[in-house]
Amino acid sequence: MKTPIFKGAAVAIVTPFNPDGSINYEKFGELIDFQIENGTDAIVAVGTTGENATLSGDEHRALMRYAAERVNHRVPLICSTGSNDTAYGIETSKAAEEAGADALLWVTPYYNKTSQHGLIRHYEKMLESVNIPAILYHIPQRTGLSVDIATFKELSKHPRVAGVKEASGNVSYCAKLIDACGDDLPIYSGNDDLIVPLMSLGAMGVISVLSNILPRQTHDICELCLENDFEAARSLAMKYMSLTNALFSDVNPVPVKAAMNLMGLDVGHCRLPLCDMTKEAEAALSAELMKHGLVK
Repeated sequence: MKTPIFKGAAVAIVTPFNPDGSINYEKFGELIDFQIENGTDAIVAVGTTGENATLSGDEHRALMRYAAERVNHRVPLICSTGSNDTAYGIETSKAAEEAGADALLWVTPYYNKTSQHGLIRHYEKMLESVNIPAILYHIPQRTGLSVDIATFKELSKHPRVAGVKEASGNVSYCAKLIDACGDDLPIYSGNDDLIVPLMSLGAMGVISVLSNILPRQTHDICELCLENDFEAARSLAMKYMSLTNALFSDVNPVPVKAAMNLMGLDVGHCRLPLCDMTKEAEAALSAELMKHGLVK
């Protein structure tokens, strides 16, 4: 049985930007502290929610170094270093390990994609290059690449494969994956609206967008699941379900950054090609935040 990197709620933390578009490191540090102080079980930096697609290589590496220094081993730090270029993924993963990350998050190759055999070779090559564990990230609606359960079963045999962030939105697929791989492959929900269903099947927690604004509550949902109190977990999750859905009313992380700005956290805008929500959509999001007392 593999020891999970974390159990509970990990925040897929946003990358805050200054008005000129540069990275706001001071705010990034404040967000990390806010998360840890409010019960977040792990920090996932420079992922999709952290807008890694528009970060330069230098910015990506600098953010990983800063995150490692600020987290300072208070909770596990997981850095997203996946790529559709195996060589670049290796380079960035080595930089994360050198910076002090506890683990890595590797999305499947996108756009150029690959075969299932190529996917195994891609991950094996990356695993050979580092000495820290990696969570694999399955999100076919973004990458255009679905992973066969047999492929994950083969990869789960590697001692440094520490789990899967499962964001297909397919509960049946996840049930089959857990059944096939068991304790060899810890599963984390990649969807905030499926925390309770997937944890009821045996998932270890969530890598969460919602945690950016509700870290304590997201942690508590997971903690209740881990305690097998699924009725209380369901009740708490449903309390925030409409807000969870509102955070995905536009392309992530557009709505969550808008929500954080409405809450006074001042994380700045997204980088193009992502742009601000329409006034109507932002008003609907604001109404959801107001309903939960997060804005006045």
